[in-house]
Amino acid sequence: MKTGMNILLVGVGGQGTILASKILSHVALAQGWDVKMSEIHGMAQRGGSVVTQVRLGEKVYSPIIEPGEADIIVGFEKLEAYRWTHMLRPGGTMIVNDQKIEPLPVLIGAAAYPEGIIEAIGERVNSLTVVPALDLAAKLGNPKAANVVLMGVLASVMDIARETWDAALAARVPARFLELNQRAFAAGFDYRDGKEA
Repeated sequence: MKTGMNILLVGVGGQGTILASKILSHVALAQGWDVKMSEIHGMAQRGGSVVTQVRLGEKVYSPIIEPGEADIIVGFEKLEAYRWTHMLRPGGTMIVNDQKIEPLPVLIGAAAYPEGIIEAIGERVNSLTVVPALDLAAKLGNPKAANVVLMGVLASVMDIARETWDAALAARVPARFLELNQRAFAAGFDYRDGKEA
C-alpha cells in the first residue's frame, strides 16, 4: 500500500457503515498506522445519510477528506454512492452496493428515485465494482451482513494480509455473529474477480 490512504464509507442509517469503519480502523491500527476517523450522521435513525471518513498512513494530521482526495469510496446504497462521487480522486476506486433505499422525499412522493444511477456513476468513475451485497448476505442467512460483504470487497483491493482482516472481525463483531460475518467477508473478498463494471 502507498504511504497514506483516504477511504470514504457512505450509506444510510442502519446499514452498518459505522461498524464497517471500525473494522477498517482496527485493521489500519494493526498495521501500525496512524488513523483518523470522522462520522457524519444526517438523521441516521430515520434513514438519513451516514458518512464516515477514514484516513490512514504513517502520520495523519486531519480526519477530513477534501473533495477529489478519496482513494476509495465504498457506497452502501447506490444513490448515496452517486452523491459522493465528487470526493473520489482521479484514478480512484469505487465499490457500490446495488441496493436501493428510498430517501424520505421519495417515500412521501415529493421526488422520484433516479433511474440509471449505476450507469451515471460509471460515467464519472473509471474503476467501479458493483456488488449485490444485500443478496449475497441474504443467501448467507442474514441481509444485515451486507456491510461485511462490502468490507470483503474493500479488502480485496487493499494490500493488507487477509489474516489482519480476520483478526479485526474477531475483535469488532460480537461472538454470536462472528461465523456469519466471516462467511460474509469471504463472499465479498472472493466476489471481485472478473466482476468489475
